[in-house]
Amino acid sequence: METEAYTGRGDPGSHAFPGPRVRNLPMFGPPGRAYVYRCHLWPLLNVVTDREGRPGAVLIRALVPVAGLAHMRRRRSTAELRDFTRGPGRLAQALGVTVAHNRADLLRGPLRLLRPARPVRLTVRRTTRIGLRGPAALLPWRYVAINNEFVSTGITPAVS
Repeated sequence: METEAYTGRGDPGSHAFPGPRVRNLPMFGPPGRAYVYRCHLWPLLNVVTDREGRPGAVLIRALVPVAGLAHMRRRRSTAELRDFTRGPGRLAQALGVTVAHNRADLLRGPLRLLRPARPVRLTVRRTTRIGLRGPAALLPWRYVAINNEFVSTGITPAVS
């Protein structure tokens, strides 16, 4: 219910901005793969979205937990449902994502992206990304579901 997009050389907020490096190489790989890196203490889950050789990924910042709730509760050490997957670090912890998932196939592997069982109606707004400075902070590449308790705390997106 909350994501941020990152590209390559035209995006100074992206890990791919300086070109291919050991750390960011998964961003240049095939789409549908995970790009997982550690930020402070937590791994963060990104989905590679562009064609191979062209960097692009979407950071999964928050989602609505619908399955595996007992596992999430144990991993997060809380019974508060809204705290399971609100924020990219919490989300990775709740899902059991580690840096070992870097480059994982999210279409066929054990960690997968699936379509919802039933359509979900959301009002989505586009706004600027979180925690960036300079020109990267101005790019409106964050997408967030309005009035959803699972989005990042204290962040009210601008209407676009």
